[in-house]
Amino acid sequence: MPGDEFLGYRSPLSSRYASKEMQYLFSDQNKFSTWRKLWIMLAKAEKELGLEITDDQIAEMEANVDNIDFDAAAAEEKLTRHDVMAHVHVFAKLCPKAAPIIHLGATSCYVGDNTDLLIIRAGLDLLLNRVAGVISRLSEFAREYRNLPTLGFTHMQPAQLTTVGKRATLWISDLLMDERALRRCREDLCFRGVKGTTGTQASFLQLFDGNGAKVRALDKRVGELAGFSKCYPVTGQTYSRKVDVEVVAALSSFGATVHKMCSDLRILASRKEVEEPFESTQIGSSAMPYKRNPMRSERCCAIARHLITLHANAANTYATQWFERTLDDSANRRLTLSEAFLSADAVLLTLLNVSQGLVVYPKVIERHIAQELPFMSAENVIMAMVKAGGDRQVCHEKIRVLSHEAGAQVKEHGKDNDLVARIKADPYFAPIISQLDAILDPKTFIGRAAEQVDEFLEEEVAPILGKYKDHLKGLKAVQLNI
Repeated sequence: MPGDEFLGYRSPLSSRYASKEMQYLFSDQNKFSTWRKLWIMLAKAEKELGLEITDDQIAEMEANVDNIDFDAAAAEEKLTRHDVMAHVHVFAKLCPKAAPIIHLGATSCYVGDNTDLLIIRAGLDLLLNRVAGVISRLSEFAREYRNLPTLGFTHMQPAQLTTVGKRATLWISDLLMDERALRRCREDLCFRGVKGTTGTQASFLQLFDGNGAKVRALDKRVGELAGFSKCYPVTGQTYSRKVDVEVVAALSSFGATVHKMCSDLRILASRKEVEEPFESTQIGSSAMPYKRNPMRSERCCAIARHLITLHANAANTYATQWFERTLDDSANRRLTLSEAFLSADAVLLTLLNVSQGLVVYPKVIERHIAQELPFMSAENVIMAMVKAGGDRQVCHEKIRVLSHEAGAQVKEHGKDNDLVARIKADPYFAPIISQLDAILDPKTFIGRAAEQVDEFLEEEVAPILGKYKDHLKGLKAVQLNI
């Protein structure tokens, strides 16, 4: 049909949201060229350990790493129903000298699993840099607004004051936990290496005439060539899918962090206190031109929810891997691993754009404080009256009555909180009228919030960002295409 090329499904993660770098990691080009690189690594290590493999054979393979005929591979797979052997055949036709030694002694999981581990490692590196970028920008935001009072909320009801910067540290603190979890996944990640069909290395032991030391050295050497300092000491046919559970769990947990933070931002936007970036030509609603919807934060929440759910896929797949392996992991992992990384990447790109352009409206925040602070200051007023010689119980009753009257004005008549005016009009409070402005200064209600921001950024955040200083030097503003 005309236009067939536009009829196939394309994931929104690749067509709209995720970066080109992350998309490439999970591309067919990267996957199958990595298979070829792994066959080259295997051949080099086997040659070093005494097998009859020539430099010409290795050079022939190296010359054709990226020369992949995808149509030919698809045709082979249609015949063989085996993706790895299809690519072995296609690669062998390009490398006739090397054909006898391609995939020598290996099983399919040699290229499949080791490629997945290389992709996971590269994906974690990319995500960790992006997480550091978000933490860095939010740290600047927290420092800038460390001392700006704002209403705290508990039970979604106005509570004791905090500061805009202190609230941002709550988001950063959770992101630090995500950075730690992802970094631990990255640091703990090992290589599958060369383990054979059920993990016993029997085929390689046969290749090396029963020399177990050489087989062990082969395993270690291939891992080194792939850039890993350690291989998993025992595997079945695959590396344990428990590894996938740990990685996806960290990504899923990160998704929960993002959903919480962006939900906060959406609520703040509804109160007109803090807004995400909004371009001059951006349209908030097709029907309501005045709207400034927090569409970036909404996108983050939407994709984060999907990311959160992927943990169940990884856990259930691992749970059903009987004995040395079953193949019902394969199709699920093609979906789960790629979507977990692409979702996390998409969210981080959007979150970095948001964090780089947050706008704060102090006057709106001040007005909201003014509506609630008189009630919160009741105890301070009582204490000031006691110091001035008043009776606490009498003062408490006066404040209670006036508070209820002011509350009725707000709730029943939609008027502003006039508690302060009522206090000023009551002769009983004459001894402290001159102190009221100081008593009602919002900065006297924020405790150590500003100092906590400084201490947190210096003691907790700075050491972590120090690990990414080279990346952060070149961090640029993120522009979203859609």
